[in-house]
Amino acid sequence: MSSITTGHLAKVLTSNSEQLLSGWLNGMLSRMVRRDKASEGETAQQASRFIALLAAAVAEGKSYDINAPVWGDVKALLSDISLARVRQGFSPIETATFVFSLKEPLFALLRTELAGQPEVLVEETSQTGALFDQLGLYTIAEYQKGREQVIMRQQQELLELSTPVVQLWKNVLALPLIGTLDSARTQVVMESLLQKIVETGASIAIIDITGVPTVDTLVAQHLLKTVAAARLMGADCIISGIRPQIAQTIVHLGVNLEDVLTKATLADAFVVALKRTGAIITHTDNKQ
Repeated sequence: MSSITTGHLAKVLTSNSEQLLSGWLNGMLSRMVRRDKASEGETAQQASRFIALLAAAVAEGKSYDINAPVWGDVKALLSDISLARVRQGFSPIETATFVFSLKEPLFALLRTELAGQPEVLVEETSQTGALFDQLGLYTIAEYQKGREQVIMRQQQELLELSTPVVQLWKNVLALPLIGTLDSARTQVVMESLLQKIVETGASIAIIDITGVPTVDTLVAQHLLKTVAAARLMGADCIISGIRPQIAQTIVHLGVNLEDVLTKATLADAFVVALKRTGAIITHTDNKQ
């Protein structure tokens, strides 16, 4: 972009910062769906900071190319604002409005500043508009990046929450699985189980698949990998929750589970685990 007229924009930004900030905030806040004192105060602080950084970048860089190093602070601020608004539940349009709503009061000041120079006004308005388009698009891109990071973190947290490893007894762990068991979840399951084995020194782990809707070849392979990893850590595994339909499916698929002890219910698996740990099980009659 041409840099011959950047001085006009820099002058408007520095000489009319208070007027510009007031006009910008009035327009921006009027478009905000959610308004409260805290959000308005935060927006005012961000706007004031943005005008100061924008003026410095324009004056120092003599360019409207936001890829230049001088625009680093401006872009960093927009990144912070975008990420904060992702967490606060703002939409991409609401976030981009932070930048685009500055155009109107800024163009009004430029028209006043360059009233007697129509050709310069056209050039300056064109370049300033292109500059804000760049900044607005950058804000949306950073918002999208931040939202993807939040979604990925939430997915990871859900995976961890859906694979709890509980200690049923001394040296006995249980891992109840609910839902589909895919490659990504298997990795979380394996890591959670192995970590718990290390923490507790457990010798037996019960993997309960009562809540797993279907078992195909891939799911069976994932289970076998988890069992093998646990064995390497010194713990034997028992798979419980083998319903008749799942048993038929496993046989039909030709999956070899001969080396793995399986039980129909978690209770049956727990009894076996207690016996293996040397616990004495007694039955009492509660009848009066």
